[in-house]
Amino acid sequence: MEEVRYAVQERQALVTIDRPRARNALSPAVIQGLMEAVSRAEADPEARVLVLTGAGDKVFCAGGDLGQMGEGGFLATHEGRRAYAQLLSRLQGCRKPTVARLNGHALAGGLGLVLACDLAVAAEHAELGTPEIDVGLFPMMVMALLQRHLGRKRALELVMTGDRLSARDAVGLGLINRAVPAAELDAAVGALAGKLAGKSQAVLALGKRAFLTAEDMPFPLALEFLASQLSLNTLAEDAAEGISAFLAKRPPEWKDR
Repeated sequence: MEEVRYAVQERQALVTIDRPRARNALSPAVIQGLMEAVSRAEADPEARVLVLTGAGDKVFCAGGDLGQMGEGGFLATHEGRRAYAQLLSRLQGCRKPTVARLNGHALAGGLGLVLACDLAVAAEHAELGTPEIDVGLFPMMVMALLQRHLGRKRALELVMTGDRLSARDAVGLGLINRAVPAAELDAAVGALAGKLAGKSQAVLALGKRAFLTAEDMPFPLALEFLASQLSLNTLAEDAAEGISAFLAKRPPEWKDR
C-alpha cells in the first residue's frame, strides 16, 4: 500500500500521509512520496490548491520515524535528514497554494510540514509541538520555520521544553489559521481552499514567491524589491482582467497568466 495518497476533488489535490498505525510518521518513503506529490500537484491542471493531511482522526504527522533511524549507516541517515529539509523547502516553495489539514496532532517534523504550508486549519483536539528534547534530540530543521513564525522567547520555550500547544493556542501564536470542531474540519478546509482555487494562479504564485523572498531582506531592500514585483505584477494578463472586471462590476475570468 502506498504511504502517500494523491487524489483531486473540487480543484483541490488532497495529499494524504497514509501510515495511521505508525502515527503517520515520516519514513524515507513518505518523504519521497510527498516530494513527488508536490511536483504532481504543480503539474496537474485539475489541481489549483494542494491540501496536505494525515490518515485517520488522531495524528496529522508525529514526525520522523525513530524506528528507522540509523538504518543504512550514518551518511545514509544524514542524507535522509537532508531529504526532509529539502521537502520543507519544496513544500514552502510550491507554486500552487498549500493548506495543511490537521486531522490530529502535528509533532516534531510533522509541525515542520504544517509551518511549510501557506495556511493551516486544525481540528480542535489537535496538539502541536516539538517534543524531540524529551528523547535527547533538538528540532533543528523545524527551528528554521519556527524562527520565522514566532518571536525568540516563544520559539525557544517551545523547542527547549517540548511542551505541546492546543490548537486554539496555536492559532493565538500564529502557527495555524483556524481551529474548528472535528466535525467541521472538512467544511472549513474546503471553504478556505475553495477561496484560493478561485484566485489567479499566476498572481498567487508571483505574490507568494515575492513574500518568501522579501521575508529575509532588510526593510529598505524589501521595499525596493517588492516595488519591482508590483511593476511585474501589473504586466500580467490577469491584472488587466481583474481591473477590467472590477470596473465592469463582473466576476473576473482568470487566464492564469
